Amino acid sequence: MRTAMVTGGAQGIGRGVVERLLGEGWAVMAIDLDRVALRELADAHAPRPLLTHQADVGDEAAVAELFPAYAAWHKEIGADGLDLLVSNAGIADPVSGPIEKLSLTDWRRWQDSHVTGGFLMTRGAVPLLREGGGSILFIASTRAFQSEPDTEAYATAKGGLVALTHALAVSLGPDIRVNAICPGWIETGPWQKSSVRSEPEQRPIDRKQHPVGRVGTPDDIANAVLYLTDHAGFTTGQALVIDGGMSRRMIYAD
Repeated sequence: MRTAMVTGGAQGIGRGVVERLLGEGWAVMAIDLDRVALRELADAHAPRPLLTHQADVGDEAAVAELFPAYAAWHKEIGADGLDLLVSNAGIADPVSGPIEKLSLTDWRRWQDSHVTGGFLMTRGAVPLLREGGGSILFIASTRAFQSEPDTEAYATAKGGLVALTHALAVSLGPDIRVNAICPGWIETGPWQKSSVRSEPEQRPIDRKQHPVGRVGTPDDIANAVLYLTDHAGFTTGQALVIDGGMSRRMIYAD
């Protein structure tokens, strides 16, 4: 049985990835800050091989505690090592406000939730991943390459993940492959916990502006996870853009 850790795994893209991996027969440890969302995820997928764990991945002590929990669980289910780390956790809101009003505390919150969390999880997971030649996937964003106003903290964090991807790919290869996925507009409303779950409300123009004619879903990102994990053995250090073609469209005012 193959095993995966997914951070930010209780809602949104992370939940979509967790559910797809479970459906493919993986054992998954889902890590998230939101205890209620974790409980709902566990209830929805019992008795599948799913371990939920509440932790702030930007906190060094919290990350240190989750690996012994993983070790005990993976021994219980008869698994070896770790096959996949999906580092998805991070503040989802891209808007940090005008740069002249952005506090250092808030700036660090964005960087810690994305980049520091990715670093801490990678540092802890590498010994386990080396056992079986596993891989690491960072969920970055197209905002690593293009921006809207007042999104400096988020764009910097996602750009940092892309840089961390190629640096780790060179350092950890050939034992471990490291790639990033850069989503565009992904509709996550139906993948949230029940208290905030919502159905998509998209205008026709929202769909039409995408060359593929629709907005993305967590299933699209889960498909990319499976591709990079199982069908991309000659691919490492790459940032795979999954955005329905939006970043290839020239947009100028008429």
